[in-house]
Amino acid sequence: MFVDEVTLMVKSGKGGDGIIGWRREKYVPMGGPYGGDGGKGGSVIFRADEGLSTLLDLRYQKRIIADAGDNGGSKNMTGADGADVIIPVPVGTIVYDEETNAILCDLTKHNQESIIAKGGKGGRGNTHFATSRNQAPYIQENGEPGITRNLRIELRLLADVGLIGFPSVGKSTLISVVSGSKPKIADYPFTTLVPNLGVVDVEGIRSFVMADMPGIIKGASQGVGLGLQFLRHIERTRVIVHIIDISEASGRDPYDDYLTINHELAEYRYQLSQRPQIIVANKMDTPKADERLKELQSQMGNEIKIIPISALTKTGLKPLLHAIIDLLNKTPLFNIYEDSEIPDEVLYDFNPADPGFTVRQLSEHVFEAFGPRITRMFQKTRFGNEESIKHLARCLRQMGVDDELRKINIKNGDTVRIVDYEFEFID
Repeated sequence: MFVDEVTLMVKSGKGGDGIIGWRREKYVPMGGPYGGDGGKGGSVIFRADEGLSTLLDLRYQKRIIADAGDNGGSKNMTGADGADVIIPVPVGTIVYDEETNAILCDLTKHNQESIIAKGGKGGRGNTHFATSRNQAPYIQENGEPGITRNLRIELRLLADVGLIGFPSVGKSTLISVVSGSKPKIADYPFTTLVPNLGVVDVEGIRSFVMADMPGIIKGASQGVGLGLQFLRHIERTRVIVHIIDISEASGRDPYDDYLTINHELAEYRYQLSQRPQIIVANKMDTPKADERLKELQSQMGNEIKIIPISALTKTGLKPLLHAIIDLLNKTPLFNIYEDSEIPDEVLYDFNPADPGFTVRQLSEHVFEAFGPRITRMFQKTRFGNEESIKHLARCLRQMGVDDELRKINIKNGDTVRIVDYEFEFID
């Protein structure tokens, strides 16, 4: 079964907690703190595998969760890291964040990897908190929680050449005679329900990958027929081979078909209509095909070259394949992203005036402090330990949270909300 789009929830592993431990050995007086750090949580990693051709393995997996790191041990022993989860996907897979629609990775090479959800860091043991003033600290850190992400995963085939056209124009027959592909061929519309890939070797000169796309009909760019489901597989192709049924038996107008298909390409994103096209008139072995070809050429103009073939009798294929090679040699790869999706460069500016948190007044006697740095500190704090809470208060004071609250006129006894906790402010 060919599956080219799935949704999935992934979660990286939580980091292990650091511990409070003490060195207790004979002949070692005042041994001091000896608590180890927690191990790192496992990450969720996507890896491209050229041996896969579908996302079927992920279709029935709704949740993938990596292992948590182990807690630290005594004698400064660090806990074991959680095992990473490696998800194999076909080459050409794009992973989106379903909530923001941001592209997280585009895997276009074999064994290419991308960390989608990084495991949480392990917490520090009490060894790290020893100072000259506090030589026996009862302080440790919890491990950072894992990251949860809802993903949309799409497969876009990697092919040099894409065959397009109305249903039953002979795309499957063509790919079957020029490559080793064995698509389903029958005399009714929409025989091809999934894209077929084939490797074409042209007399040892060059080989390329050809994709046979399901038939496109009017309104495909708005989702009619198999429209949007398979138009995206043309996005990576460098050359489009537009096949037109020239036979009288089809009852179709070849020129009208040509205009309709190009209109659907223009309506679809990524400017597919601007990709170089080779126009092919198929079924030249049928009656009155020559007359209909001349009429089509006059309608399209002499500046557009039409290559006549018969995929059934295998005539005219050599000029077609050489034309494809010539066009591939001078056609670069196309960017399949909109300009706004992936910026050309990312600038990381350090602003020393940015405190890394925000304070605001919610009501007359209620204030709130929030920010990612504060959230991480709270996640690492064990609130059942009084010394850990005091350490957190010192860190918040050093960050400048108290000073910022005073600037917005907080008073003794007012309530401060931070994450899921409420505190009484004492100046």
